[in-house]
Amino acid sequence: MNSKAMIIKELRKVIEFYGELGFEYLPLKREDIYGLISEKTAITGRDSVCSNQNRAGDEDNYISDKEDALKNLRKEIGDCHRCKLSENRKNIVFGEGNPDAELMFIGEGPGRDEDIQARPFVGNAGKLLAKMILKMGFKQEDVYIANIVKCRPPFNREPGEDEITTCLPYVEKQIEIINPKVIVSLGKIAAQSLLRSKVPISKLRGSFHDFQNIPVMPTFHPAYLLRNPKEKWLTWDDMQKVLEKLKKR
Repeated sequence: MNSKAMIIKELRKVIEFYGELGFEYLPLKREDIYGLISEKTAITGRDSVCSNQNRAGDEDNYISDKEDALKNLRKEIGDCHRCKLSENRKNIVFGEGNPDAELMFIGEGPGRDEDIQARPFVGNAGKLLAKMILKMGFKQEDVYIANIVKCRPPFNREPGEDEITTCLPYVEKQIEIINPKVIVSLGKIAAQSLLRSKVPISKLRGSFHDFQNIPVMPTFHPAYLLRNPKEKWLTWDDMQKVLEKLKKR
């Protein structure tokens, strides 16, 4: 978990603690923060997440603000029936991964396997994506993966414009919460939806674009690469550019 998120979480607990003691405000300098947390820890006898002597597993007791926000967004979506995709889906596929991810992958929509398991990219295309993520030097739990639409289009057809329009605010909210350093959009629908563009993916890929001040690298969808394996080198070239961009941000 991101250390910044843990510090913020612990500071909230500290402020609540001193509020219960009657303090109306706490004038603090930056260098006072760790000392304040340590002092509160000594009074209460609780281990602080900022201590250098954390027990293994202590971090699991702290949920980042981003994780809370994602959970609240999932509750907001609920058992969604806002568009006709809900008529045939088995499960909503919200997305999963590290709420503090620096790298976010966004695909088109769930397929059959994803619809069954309620998880993104778990079919054959997902296996190829997993290999690419590992080759980039990440574990899957390091990144966040989502889709433009969260319900499976029947027969794996492309989602319609009305369906995209209905669902797009939710993936945009996920992006806002996670605030990744770089987004990789997988396939035509993901790229064109995020970038509000009609330019073909073959022309969009290979160059960075902007989504709310976050660099977006459009590339081919893994399902396309399964049908056209000779294009894998182009996608890997795109990922090299992503890795370079991550180093600079």
